[in-house]
Amino acid sequence: MRTTSAEGPAANAFGKWMALLAALLGWMFDGLEMGLFPLVAKPALGELLGDDSPERVGFWLSGVTAAFLIGAATGGVLFGWLGDRWGRVRAMMASVLVYALFTGACAFAQSPEQLAAIRFGAALGMGGEWALGVALVMEVWQVQSRGLLAGLIGAAANVGYLLIAFVGLQLTPVLGSLHDGLLDLGVSTAWAETLTAHSGWRLLMLIGATPALLTAFIRVFVPESEQWLRDQGQGLVSHWSSRDLLAVGLGALGPGLIVYLWATERSLVVQVVGIVVGLAVALAGYMYPVLRFVQRGDAVGNGTAIARETITRMLIGALLASIALLGTWGAIQFAPSWAAQLTADQDTQAQGAARAWTQIWSSCGAVVGTILGALAGDWLGRRRTYSLLCALSLVASLTFYQFNDAYTSRFLGMMFLAGMCTASFYGWLPLYLPELFRTRVRATGQGFCFNFGRIIAAVGALQTGSLMGKQWSYSDACSAISLIYVVGMFVVWLAPETHGRPLPD
Repeated sequence: MRTTSAEGPAANAFGKWMALLAALLGWMFDGLEMGLFPLVAKPALGELLGDDSPERVGFWLSGVTAAFLIGAATGGVLFGWLGDRWGRVRAMMASVLVYALFTGACAFAQSPEQLAAIRFGAALGMGGEWALGVALVMEVWQVQSRGLLAGLIGAAANVGYLLIAFVGLQLTPVLGSLHDGLLDLGVSTAWAETLTAHSGWRLLMLIGATPALLTAFIRVFVPESEQWLRDQGQGLVSHWSSRDLLAVGLGALGPGLIVYLWATERSLVVQVVGIVVGLAVALAGYMYPVLRFVQRGDAVGNGTAIARETITRMLIGALLASIALLGTWGAIQFAPSWAAQLTADQDTQAQGAARAWTQIWSSCGAVVGTILGALAGDWLGRRRTYSLLCALSLVASLTFYQFNDAYTSRFLGMMFLAGMCTASFYGWLPLYLPELFRTRVRATGQGFCFNFGRIIAAVGALQTGSLMGKQWSYSDACSAISLIYVVGMFVVWLAPETHGRPLPD
């Protein structure tokens, strides 16, 4: 495997472009994988539950989504740790392979519980790939067009989200031909029928295993970050200890407790206490490896001050990511299922088309929004941009959910605007989070920030499902969750302004 970025300017430039291409492809496949489940949730859960009522499907949609988000949070820390200890490239290969194989394995789930568990495994790799790809690109390219690079990274995920929607749209009309094609390939009649039944959701999950091919490309063409190699040569990455990862496993029990209390439908008081305890356990477990690393590496001199600064920035970054992710996963991700509900009086093919087109219009808006969000961060400064994005997302979300009562062209137009505004954070976050941390803790630090936000988003998704279980409509439940953007407009001013500064060494 190549471990240096090259010999000579031409080779160095080639390595930079290969690193960017690998990150963009990784993020595109991340988006493809994330877009799979909202697209197939209704037919998949309807089959596994034997009940396709909106209440039951909404309840389990929230549960499977929460398991996925918790897995991503855990994977962000786990693979971030590997990226800071092993190097960005080796850890990226492992993360892509994990999320590809587990996504494909979803095709063999036989119950909602199995589906949730496998989605958790897929999310481990996906959460890690985000942190590793961003760290690698920002370190390889340094200050050159950082805003544009962040926007492209965010847009790539939404391109994947868009692609899987088009695949889903084209899949239903050709399921009969695919059934016959599988028989011609020697697949048993029973499995051919299973793979193509219920809108072909199992077949779509198998398609999600294709990113495994990306690992070969990464191994051959992508160079390691010179900043990381420099730190490795100076012995600065040797202070990571594998025994600290035990704390990450214990930390995952915290959100697991939250999901358990939700699934068993405990009283509101018990659920609230469980959420507080679960988040505290997750915070302590996920942050412990970084705290111990900083204490070991900076034991002489100002180690305490550096540790305090690192932990503070991790908490601030996690809060900012949480607000963005909660708005997306607690509200916007339910839009395809809402579209299917609004077309419930039509046939299955029409409902599938409504889900797909809703996701397509949301993704198109998101591609535009991620690039504009990152560029605005460069133009206006990091804090002002984030506050503005929160205000726009609040207006767009409430307008979408409160001023639509039928699946029409207006519905899709408002979906485009809501997708554009709420996804703009995913251009801003790759720009801002790497600027908070030194090279030797960057992958773990930003992996924690972005992916701990997924735990908060999981809580929000559970609450959305809980509200729908209490007969709240999709529109009212999702509107309530979108009010989180009001908080974001103000808390960003607690964060440091990093506009115009180089990445910390």
